[in-house]
Amino acid sequence: MPLLRLGASSWSCKDWVGPFYETGTPPNEFIRAYARKFNTVEIDATFYAVPREATVKGWRERTPEEFLFSAKAPQVITHEKQVSDCDRELTHFLKVMSILGDRLGPILLQFPYFSRKSGMTETAFLDRLASFLPSLSSERQWAVEVRNKTWLGPALLDTLASNGVALALIDHPWMWRPDALFAMDGIQTGPFMYIRWLGDRYGIEKITKTWKETVVDRAADLDQWVTHIIRLLNSRVPTFGYVNNHYAGYAPDTLNLLHEALGKFDPRLQ
Repeated sequence: MPLLRLGASSWSCKDWVGPFYETGTPPNEFIRAYARKFNTVEIDATFYAVPREATVKGWRERTPEEFLFSAKAPQVITHEKQVSDCDRELTHFLKVMSILGDRLGPILLQFPYFSRKSGMTETAFLDRLASFLPSLSSERQWAVEVRNKTWLGPALLDTLASNGVALALIDHPWMWRPDALFAMDGIQTGPFMYIRWLGDRYGIEKITKTWKETVVDRAADLDQWVTHIIRLLNSRVPTFGYVNNHYAGYAPDTLNLLHEALGKFDPRLQ
C-alpha cells in the first residue's frame, strides 16, 4: 500500500466535464474516470445522507482494487446529535459502507465550529468525545476534525491519541497554519495523518461559482504543507490528503500542483 494518498473531496462536480472528464462522460461514470487519475477520494455525499447499498456497490465495481474511499460520517452524528445517542445511525452507516470492503479507508468525523451561542463548550465537547470514541470499531480508521482552533491542545490530542484516532489537519482561514500545527507536541494522534485543503468557501465564491479552473494561487501555501508531508513520509507515516474545489477553484489542478511540489523532493511522488 502506498504511504501517500492524495485525492479530491468528491468526484461528482459537473464543471469538471471538459477540463478533467472527457466531454460526454455520464455522471455515473465519473468515479471510474476519476480513479484512472487518483488513488483515493473523500466521499462528501455521505455527510448529507447514507447512500443506498446499490450506490455503494456501484462505487466499488467502478474502481480498481488498489483504490481507497475515505468517507465523511453523516451530519446527523456530528452536527445534529453531536455524537450523543447516535449508535443506530452509526451502525447503519457502517453497515452500508462496509460494502466497499477493503476499499474503505478512514472515516472522518467532521464537527462544526461551535460558537458561544451553540452552548457547546470545550469541556463538554471533550467529555462527549471521551465517551464516544471508545465505542468506535477498531477495525476501521477514524479521524476527527475540529474547527475551534483554540481547542487544539493537550486535552484534545490526548483524548484522540488514547483512542488511536487521527486529528484531521485542515487548511482553513480559521485554523492554524501548517508550521504552527506541526510544532504542537503530539499532533500525530493516530497511526496515520489526515489532511484536508478546504480554503475559504465564502471568499472564493465571491470570485467564482464554477469549479473548472484555478482562481487563487496556493503554491506558497502548498509548499509549507509539502515540507511536513515529506517528513511524515520519511518517518513512514501513512498520509491521506484531500483537496476541495473551494481551496483554489479546481481541485484536480491543486492536486497536480501538490504532486509537482512533492516531486521536487522525491521524483516518485510526482
